[in-house]
Amino acid sequence: MFRIRLINTGLVLLGVGLISAATADDRSEFEKWMQQETESFQDYKDKRDKEFTQFLKSQWKEMQTFQGLVRDKTPKPVKFPVAPPPEPKPEPVVPPISKVKPVPEKIPLKEPVTPPIVKVTPPVVKVPAIKPVPAPIIVKPAPVVKVPRGQRIDIRFYGQDLRFYYDPKLKVRLNGSVDAQSISKHWSDMSLADYEPLIQQINAQRKPLGLNDWGYALLVNQLAGKIHPRQANEQALLSWFVMIKAGYQARIAYDRYRVYLLLPSEQQLFAASYFTFGDERYYAVSFDGKKQKPGRVYTYDGQYPGASKRLDMRLNTVINTARKEQGKVLNFNYKGEKYQIKVGYDRETVQFLNTYPQMDIGMYFPATVNQATANPLLAQLKPLVEGKSELEAVNLLLRFVQTSFKYKTDDVQFGSENYLFPEETLHYPYSDCEDRSILFAWLVHNLLGLDVVGLDFPGHIATAVKFSEPIKGDAVLYKGQSYVVADPTYINARAGMTMPDFRTRKPTVIPVLF
Repeated sequence: MFRIRLINTGLVLLGVGLISAATADDRSEFEKWMQQETESFQDYKDKRDKEFTQFLKSQWKEMQTFQGLVRDKTPKPVKFPVAPPPEPKPEPVVPPISKVKPVPEKIPLKEPVTPPIVKVTPPVVKVPAIKPVPAPIIVKPAPVVKVPRGQRIDIRFYGQDLRFYYDPKLKVRLNGSVDAQSISKHWSDMSLADYEPLIQQINAQRKPLGLNDWGYALLVNQLAGKIHPRQANEQALLSWFVMIKAGYQARIAYDRYRVYLLLPSEQQLFAASYFTFGDERYYAVSFDGKKQKPGRVYTYDGQYPGASKRLDMRLNTVINTARKEQGKVLNFNYKGEKYQIKVGYDRETVQFLNTYPQMDIGMYFPATVNQATANPLLAQLKPLVEGKSELEAVNLLLRFVQTSFKYKTDDVQFGSENYLFPEETLHYPYSDCEDRSILFAWLVHNLLGLDVVGLDFPGHIATAVKFSEPIKGDAVLYKGQSYVVADPTYINARAGMTMPDFRTRKPTVIPVLF
């Protein structure tokens, strides 16, 4: 394991705080000392890169990649059944009128006592207020501390025009064959460049663009692709270098022809090849949505000092794109009434979400949805559920999700498993069980304020809702509370109805933490 001890820079920081109080002579002495400390720190940085270069020359070993994990191997049904309509309530039976015998006069008649009628009112849904849609932010090139130097580079990042400057020394070609010696020299050459201003510019764009860790890695990769067009190996090596210098754990692997970027994740990823070092999985990530499948490759077991962050794949921020609005009309019927819901979505956001590696299903339920997409949809559904009981409101939302979207499995639509975020479900022509469950749970949370959990059956995903009052029908127990089954894929099913093929199977409960 490659390790280098960090020097203590505490005295440097202390000196900066005291310089203003020093005399001219003291300041002169201090400046000399400060210069020495700065040079010492620069020597340390160079030494760190130099030793890492030496490490890369020899510490490689051949490994076999593990193929991507499969979350559920059970095939999904091609078609789902339609629930039977509710049975009509039977007409009240009126007993035949019998002749009343005369009452003896001596026995006084008592007036019948009618018990008071207690009217039970089910809980009525209180729809939370919908937040106003913020104006889209047009991201301008981030200001830098000093006048930009170096080669200018312009990229279009999900519709936003961005400008960066980089040291041309970073544009290093991989000469000769792909092996330990050439990769070691590649790192050494890049480390001699003035790379820090570029990383500062990338970091400055993080907040305006609303980037999570995955978005940050995408931006780094796109910059590397612009610097090295049509040079996949150089792109991977530059992305590796920048991610490490930005503080992320990153490694590479190579075979005879190809270099692969490896990144660890805080969350488990599926359908992505990986290596295991100790108890850490490094995934051969792809930034274009296409899966990489390296076989036997060479990689190293080491970590660059100070590079300790893993990717946090949670979609807990909204990427700020130059929105390209598209929309469609969704139709559904409920209790004899016909409804039309106009939905819109941002094609740039859909493109961003399409790059996401497949995560555990529980990561999709609480994902953040852009208000520009969410608010118009919620505003149209809000008056349909307001004033209704919780049960009626849930059943209406069930019918909307069950019948407004056409069903196809991911294998048919995409060629492989592909969980969809709510905005993707609104975009694509088809969806399947987990996509509808994710969208339905999001609607129930935002419109009704009720707790929802996911239900993981073999080959099927559904949901369950926690009502304020007991509801008849199928339910699961989670943390001592009853959650009533609500299946957004079981056509025309009401809350409390489980799909016939899964009634005898016990599902795994998926916590949903909005």
